[in-house]
Amino acid sequence: MTAQGWLSSVTFAAQIEGGVNANPARPGNGVNYGQFIGDRANQAQLNQLTATMARAVDTGASGYDFGFVLRALYGSDARYYNLDGLTDRAIPSRYQFILPQAHIDAHLPWLTRRGLDVQAGVLGSPMGIETLDPTTRPFYSLAYTTEFATPFEHVGAMFQLHLNKHFDILFGVDTGNQTSFGGGDNNGAAAGYFGFTGTGLAGGKLAVTYLGRIGPENAVRLLGARANGAQRFWNDLDVTYQLSSKLTLTGELNVMHDAGLRADTYGFVSFLSYHLTPTLTLNYRGEIFRDNTGLVVTSFLSDTAYMRALFGKSAATQSAPATTYGALTLGATWRPETGHGVKLFEIRPEIRFDRSLNGTTPFNDLRNVGQFTFGVDMVLGF
Repeated sequence: MTAQGWLSSVTFAAQIEGGVNANPARPGNGVNYGQFIGDRANQAQLNQLTATMARAVDTGASGYDFGFVLRALYGSDARYYNLDGLTDRAIPSRYQFILPQAHIDAHLPWLTRRGLDVQAGVLGSPMGIETLDPTTRPFYSLAYTTEFATPFEHVGAMFQLHLNKHFDILFGVDTGNQTSFGGGDNNGAAAGYFGFTGTGLAGGKLAVTYLGRIGPENAVRLLGARANGAQRFWNDLDVTYQLSSKLTLTGELNVMHDAGLRADTYGFVSFLSYHLTPTLTLNYRGEIFRDNTGLVVTSFLSDTAYMRALFGKSAATQSAPATTYGALTLGATWRPETGHGVKLFEIRPEIRFDRSLNGTTPFNDLRNVGQFTFGVDMVLGF
C-alpha cells in the first residue's frame, strides 16, 4: 500500500455518553454501593466524551500491515480507568481526562500461515465481557466481576498468534493494572497475560475465550518489600452461544486470588440478549459474586479515592465484611436509524437489584441488605 493509500484509510470518530442512576433509598454519602459507572446516586453525569483517530490493521493480510489507535476521553468514567504516572494527576475533579488507548498495531506474517498481531502502548485490558466503550456492552452499569476481578488499563504489549481459522493464542506483558513506569508504578515488577480464543465453533454459533493473568498488583506503600513477590492470579473464561438469529447467551466465569491481600473472589455472570426488532434489544444480566474477605468490593467516596487506593494511599472508601453478592439487571437498548451525520444513537434504560446473600448490610450507607437502582444513559456517535 502506498503512503497516500495508508493515510486515506485513517478514520476519525467522536462519541458522547451521559446518564443517571437513581436510588430511591437516597444514601447519605450519595454513592450507589459497589458501582463504578453511575456511582453517584440521583445525579446526572457526563460519563464520556471521546475522540478517536485510528487506522485499522488488516489482520487477514498475507503480508505486513501497520496501524494505530489514539483515543482521548473526558468524563466521570475516567476516575476509574486512569493510568498512574500518565494522566491521573491531570484533573482531580469529577470529570477527568485519560488516554484509554494509545497504541501502535501490526500484522506480521510470522510463525504461522495466518500470522501474528501485535499491539503496543496504552491498551485497554482484553479480559472480560464488559468494556469501557458503552456501545460494546448491554448495560449502563457494570457487573461486580468486571469492576473488581478484571483489570482495566495497561502500558505494555499484547500478541495474538493465529493458529488456524478458529483458534488463536493470546499473550502479553505490561507494567500492571493502571500503572506505568518509574514513579507511576505501585511496585517494581511486571505482569502478563496468557490464554486462547476460539471463534466460529459449532457451526459458527459458539465462541470461547480464556485469559489468565499473573503479576503483583499491590502497592509497596501497602505491603512494603513483599509487594513485588505477592502475586495476583486472575482467571476468566467467557463463552458465547448464538441460540437463534435473535437470542444470544453469554456466560463469564471468573476466579481471582491475591496472595498479598490473602483474598479470593469467585464470580459467575450470565447475559441474555434478545433482538425484538432491528432497533430494539432486550437484555438480562444475572450475577453471583463472592468476596471472601471484604477487602475487594469497595465504594470510593471521593473523585480521587480510587487511584489513591490503587497506590496504597489513604482514601475515602466504604467496604462491607465478607459478602456473597447477587445482582439482577434487566434493560433494553433502543438504537434507531438517524442519519444527518449521526453514526449511532442509543438509549439504554435499566433496573437493577443487588442483594447480600449471606445477611451482611453493604448497601445504602451500610444500612440495607439490598439496593434498587434505576439507570438510563444515552450515547451519540459521530
